[in-house]
Amino acid sequence: MLHLSGLATAAFVAAALITAPAAQNAPVKVIVLAGQSNMEGKAQNKLWEHQATNEKTRAFFAPFRDDNNKTWIQRDDVWIKFFSRKGPLTLGYGSKGRTGLEYAFGLRVGEHFEEPVLLIKTAWGGRSLRKDFRPPSSGLPDDNTLQRELADAIKRTTNNNKKRNRDDAPPTRGQIEAGYGRDYRLMIDEIQATVKDAGRLFPALKGRTMQLAGFVWFQGWNDQYGGAELEYEQNLRNLIADVRKDLRAPQMPFVIGVMGQNGAASAKGAMLEIQTAQLEVCDLDRVAAVRTDELEDQAAAKLYPEWKQRFEEWERTGSDHRYHYLGSAIWFSRIGFALGDALIKIH
Repeated sequence: MLHLSGLATAAFVAAALITAPAAQNAPVKVIVLAGQSNMEGKAQNKLWEHQATNEKTRAFFAPFRDDNNKTWIQRDDVWIKFFSRKGPLTLGYGSKGRTGLEYAFGLRVGEHFEEPVLLIKTAWGGRSLRKDFRPPSSGLPDDNTLQRELADAIKRTTNNNKKRNRDDAPPTRGQIEAGYGRDYRLMIDEIQATVKDAGRLFPALKGRTMQLAGFVWFQGWNDQYGGAELEYEQNLRNLIADVRKDLRAPQMPFVIGVMGQNGAASAKGAMLEIQTAQLEVCDLDRVAAVRTDELEDQAAAKLYPEWKQRFEEWERTGSDHRYHYLGSAIWFSRIGFALGDALIKIH
């Protein structure tokens, strides 16, 4: 299940944050959780609430519960920021009304590290590595590709103007080029800003230095189209190198959640290409990968083909479609625990 390379520890200390001697206050372990919609988290909270007390599933959720299984654990040593939302780690830091892998992941690393942990989650739905997260080292696509994209964008604007009686200006070549790497740049900005301002954002961390302890990447769906899967491996290698460079953490452990929405079914085509690419980069130092297909929630997978006909039963088993890991609280949790274990092994 785990594909590991090397042993590592990585430090990223922003100069502006060196406000107390490390000997007096151990550095906070900062871990980045990045990717697209599945990193956002898609298991509905109401499903978590039901399964945490249901006789068939409550044992699985016991590690998340406190006070004799009455409340969700809220860590006082693991903090999380997901854009405008921040606080101690607990249920609900996924998409609106949902939770993702961050809860199980945070519990695992929180138990492992003696130091406090800060999770910075930077994830947007519907993003590709080929374009949105494109790392600087990948450069821009060739001129023909950019010209075709510009022509298509101009055509869409023209058609929309006619359809809606609008007069929007056509896009420019510069705007098309600016779209490449946009979310990569936003991700780096978010990480750096959060680290720099951690003491204000989280008063309990005031006066401590920040130490970058890992980066978790969970993405792939939007690279299945237009041939993007064929350049995924090189783009991912560039992402790892560029993130380490831009965060000044050349030895930072990097863990990849291997695309696995197919579950027990054999992946093929573009999905298989991306899975293979994500595993191949484990030849890099301090890079690990976790196969998420092997962690499938079999109860949800079995019921999903009949979810419309057995909707009430489905609401107690899953909460989304296959591309979102069935919205399974169990599947997302297994992924979070496994990613945490992988990071710990290469730290």
